[in-house]
Amino acid sequence: MSSIPLSNLDSVLTSTNKAKGLPNEHYVSESVFEEEKKAVLFDNWSAIGTGKDIPNPGDVIPMTFVGMPLILVRNSNGDIHVFQNTCRHRGMILIEEPTNIKGVISCPYHSWCYNLNGDLCATPMVGGTGSNTHESIKNEELGLFKIRSTVWQDIIFVNISDNAKEFKDYASKAIKRWSEFDKPLYHGGESSSFTLNLKTNWKLAVENYCESYHLPWVHPELNVTSSIEDHFHIEEMGHFSGQGSHVYNQIKNEDGNVFPDFENLSEQWNTKSEYIALYPNVLLGVHRDHFFSIIIEPISTNKTIEHVSLYYAKNPSEMPELKTLIDSNASFWKTVFSEDTGVVEGMQRGRNGLMFDGGKFSPVMDSATHCFHQWVAKLLKDFRIKQQANL
Repeated sequence: MSSIPLSNLDSVLTSTNKAKGLPNEHYVSESVFEEEKKAVLFDNWSAIGTGKDIPNPGDVIPMTFVGMPLILVRNSNGDIHVFQNTCRHRGMILIEEPTNIKGVISCPYHSWCYNLNGDLCATPMVGGTGSNTHESIKNEELGLFKIRSTVWQDIIFVNISDNAKEFKDYASKAIKRWSEFDKPLYHGGESSSFTLNLKTNWKLAVENYCESYHLPWVHPELNVTSSIEDHFHIEEMGHFSGQGSHVYNQIKNEDGNVFPDFENLSEQWNTKSEYIALYPNVLLGVHRDHFFSIIIEPISTNKTIEHVSLYYAKNPSEMPELKTLIDSNASFWKTVFSEDTGVVEGMQRGRNGLMFDGGKFSPVMDSATHCFHQWVAKLLKDFRIKQQANL
């Protein structure tokens, strides 16, 4: 458990005009990183992947989320499941590389086998040579450890601790806010997925996304088309925060063509776009004609990977004339997101300054970022109180 006094978080849990940011230790301390893994990432609905990465029945992808070995599986019915990537026999890793499985998941150690629903279905020689059963080995009790999961907007969310409320309740305010976009999404293809490797703490990537204050200095070209004066704050305490713009101009190709709109949107979306961080670790953007998600993968105190995916209202195969425009849009957003690299990495290096005290928020411009700080601080404070009570 962290040795940081509980009172250190009280300065975060106050009004924005009085508050300080999270202390340095929340960005550089291994012990705090371990606390966050449990209290912030495992106890809530964290994003870990996308359905488009396992499009076909039998597709299986291994991954690690904050040290936890997992596999994403699409079963024969097309349903997505998440399991711990360890055999119930000796704890062997089951899947090392992405693959498509026609039959069963077979452990490379002793060949215990599991179907795509995680059920144990074969235990070769478990009762000795010539005997594949034993009275003490009950297959129905030895399926793969299933991780509570759900899919929304093609994003795969997990609640590893299995103690959060139902996702539809957990994310109800975001789901309601963007209910008009509850429609099929079509991934833009190869150029519409990319990753950014950042030398920063995962929270700084979230914090930076929440505010538009930095727009004129970090994104000067974006500020020309959608200036800081056009932006507004989005704050839903304890759930999500971010920013939006009253000015959104669709990009066009040489022939003047634009992406098709999502159907039946209200007029407000003709010129509006919104960008929110759905706590803890997914950044979202909606526009009349495309949607994107950025899954923030915490690697260590100072390493983070951003997984970006862009989607459209129609299947790209149905609009081949817009292929170049899809690529241009992906390039545009990659440039914008890459422009943030220097500032999130600079803030991380700055957290090694011993006299930095969390910083002073702008009461007008930083309130959405402070919302995220408060959410993290409250979770950690409650977690520490429970830990102390159990000593």
